[in-house]
Amino acid sequence: MLKTTSIRTFYILALTQFLSRIGTSMTSFAIGIKVFNDTGQVTPLALVGFFGIVPRILTFNVAGALTDRYDRRAVMALADSGAAIGTLLLLLSIATGVFQLWHLYLLSAVMSLFEVFQGPAFNASITTLVPDEQRDRANAVNMGTWAGAGLVAPLVAGGLFAIIGVTGVMAIDLLTFGVAVTVVLNVHIPRPVESEEGRESRGSLWFEMRSGFVALWRRRLLFYLILFGMMLNFFGFMAGITLTPYVLTLTGSEALLGTLMALMNAGMVTGAVVAMVWHPPIPRVIQVLGAILLIGVGMMALGVARSPLALGLAFPLLLMGHPLVASRMMSILQAKIPQDLQGRVMAVLSQLSLLATPPAYLLAGPLVDHVLEPAVGGPGWGAVAPLVGDQPGAGMGLLLVVNGLIVLISAIAMLAWRDMRCMDDLLPDPAPVATEAPLVETTA
Repeated sequence: MLKTTSIRTFYILALTQFLSRIGTSMTSFAIGIKVFNDTGQVTPLALVGFFGIVPRILTFNVAGALTDRYDRRAVMALADSGAAIGTLLLLLSIATGVFQLWHLYLLSAVMSLFEVFQGPAFNASITTLVPDEQRDRANAVNMGTWAGAGLVAPLVAGGLFAIIGVTGVMAIDLLTFGVAVTVVLNVHIPRPVESEEGRESRGSLWFEMRSGFVALWRRRLLFYLILFGMMLNFFGFMAGITLTPYVLTLTGSEALLGTLMALMNAGMVTGAVVAMVWHPPIPRVIQVLGAILLIGVGMMALGVARSPLALGLAFPLLLMGHPLVASRMMSILQAKIPQDLQGRVMAVLSQLSLLATPPAYLLAGPLVDHVLEPAVGGPGWGAVAPLVGDQPGAGMGLLLVVNGLIVLISAIAMLAWRDMRCMDDLLPDPAPVATEAPLVETTA
């Protein structure tokens, strides 16, 4: 067991998660290219996302309850190990030449059943490792690992794909999983301190699963903000699934796609750095909604971009606001929810945030393949052609513009709601803890 301070433990975990996320992002990038090159359609890519998300939605409550019951190190190690096994099976399917799309759909679902534990366990652990005054920075660092992985992975995977193929990329992913599991089993994460509300929420697994939703419902404004995030995810995921086919249709260049994805994540890295160092005297919820405005603008800018230069300018805007949204939102939860309920509440947050995404995945593919793209250049298209053009890919561009406009208008409406703007002050802090729960160690 490594002997470190809590803050240092957080940074060690963040570094290993960064490496693991690079591997996972490389695999996702390579699989996306393979599937689109093999099929030439958006729908299979959308179905991968659909089958990866539905099991998460159905099992997040279970994951949250178990995260609050057991050692969070063991929970994170289980999540990484299960995802690694799924990646290995998919690699074997492709390497032996028996791969079919349904293999990818099935294994995406299986891997998601393990990955569902990772988010609640890691995010809830931040509360026990990092004091409140440093959590904005810690949550931004956590988001920065996603952004950094997204920046590095497309560049590396785009170059390696032509050399070692999708199976070689996936083998690298398996190595990063091994590093993550080894490290997480050799650090110490304190158990959460006990609260009165958490004590009242003990009981059967079913009762504890419900208690996360009850805790959010007691903090109604926070619940409404999460519902808004659910709507945002619907439009964001619908737009996001079109990015790979949109760029490939406009440019026909896999190398340019890798560069643009890297630029998008460079924007996210920039946003993460801003979230780490910028701590204005502005309520966290206003920072969240302001960053969502930027996301809407980025989606609209991408929809009207047609040249490689315009795409290169628009892609960084797409995710630049995301680290601020996620880090400040997480800080609000960590400050307002008792520590021993946070696994369950984080799970409900993820569950509600993802609830609108299966319809988005199911709608995006058919909408693009059978409605928007066939409509390009047809009757009535002249009304939008000055905005998005009439070339192949213009239908996907229109989808990006419309979704971005909806996000923009919705964020403005939330900012106009006074109670929402004052949520940080209106929501009470958790009741003082009763006692500190005993440490439960898991031997490595």
